[in-house]
Amino acid sequence: MKAKQVLAVLAACLILIATGLFGAARARQEQAAAEQISTGLMENVMENINPYGQASITLPDHDFVALLDIVGTIQASTGTSMGGQYDHSLYMDLVNQLMDCETNKGIMLYVDSPGGTVYESDELYLKLMEYKQKTGRPIYAYFASTAASGAYYISMAADYIYANRNCTTGSIGVIVSFYDYHALLEKAGISEINITSGANKAMGSGGVEMTPEQREIFQKLVDEAYDQFVGIVANGRGMKEKKVRKLADGRIYTAAQALEEGLVDEILGEEDAYEAISDRFGNPDIEYYAPETPYSPTLRDFLGMAADILQGRADGEEDLTRSVLDNIKEGELMYYAR
Repeated sequence: MKAKQVLAVLAACLILIATGLFGAARARQEQAAAEQISTGLMENVMENINPYGQASITLPDHDFVALLDIVGTIQASTGTSMGGQYDHSLYMDLVNQLMDCETNKGIMLYVDSPGGTVYESDELYLKLMEYKQKTGRPIYAYFASTAASGAYYISMAADYIYANRNCTTGSIGVIVSFYDYHALLEKAGISEINITSGANKAMGSGGVEMTPEQREIFQKLVDEAYDQFVGIVANGRGMKEKKVRKLADGRIYTAAQALEEGLVDEILGEEDAYEAISDRFGNPDIEYYAPETPYSPTLRDFLGMAADILQGRADGEEDLTRSVLDNIKEGELMYYAR
């Protein structure tokens, strides 16, 4: 072997060794960083863990309107905090605190959401109605680009609704979705086997064809949730149930259409809506307060955050949000605009 070839081989070996050492060092650094982050979270969070998951919020000592951002998918709070997204636990706790806050003069709902789960939508709506009943204070809503299904449901607690002229709203209805891949499994020579205690225990499983009886069971669940939605809209908008049912076929409405049908009260831009609401409170300079204090998580929430970090799932809000949506849509009753 010539000297040049020997040098080339040695150089290649050195490069491979260096690359391997660099890769190993980088892996150790990444692992150490992840461990440091999780340790830091443990030290900071464990000191303030509230076993009941109650948010620690310092409310203003002067007159203010509480601002709740109903933004993104309405769902149970996840272990990972995502800025600007719906936080159910935080809002429930905030409304509880507002009931006993003398400087609070009302609530404004800023809505930009396609809806979400039936349970969380109804729970926040009931909490807002409890707030109104206990305090006698008003609730107003502003619809941004989207205020559909569960988001519209929650907004039925509002005394007056402003909508942006480009808003889409409505989608009054219920959906429960499943994947049916039993035919695909059959083509691949695969079958799903479920050992159950009853004929309908595995209903909804995508590997087994749904029976007419099972479809009827799910339809009854949907119908019951739909009736509840219709009743909420009829009460919130002062409409007869017959008219609501005519509007509530799942379709979305433009702001102009919604105004014509009585689903909203006025079309205004965002700044004008804020001014109009301030005027309603008789104070053009009243403060709109949005809770900025992070939600104090339960131990379960913290473990979820740590798992996300250590397993590399918290790389981006978009990926995490998509993961959450994929998990909640199948088989769960949703007030959600598809």
